[in-house]
Amino acid sequence: MNCEAIHCPDVGTVRFAIYPDGFDGPRIIAHISERALRECFGAHPDEPGLISACQANFGLIEAKALARYAARPGAAVLLAPADFGAVDALAEV
Repeated sequence: MNCEAIHCPDVGTVRFAIYPDGFDGPRIIAHISERALRECFGAHPDEPGLISACQANFGLIEAKALARYAARPGAAVLLAPADFGAVDALAEV
């Protein structure tokens, strides 16, 4: 498991690579929201905290991203809190 994570503050995500066919296949770029990293993985809101949380939980994050890519290969992969079981408080209102 290799986490190639880069913080993208302009869009509020951490970008990382996934390899659906292994390292000999294509490299797909995926994103996880800063909010998901904070709410679901307890990340500190600074860049080192977000990257660290992504790296520490990469097995689960990568699995979710690979599943999302497999379901819709042509669509962008952006993981949000709901992908990890977090319920959006505004959705309940």
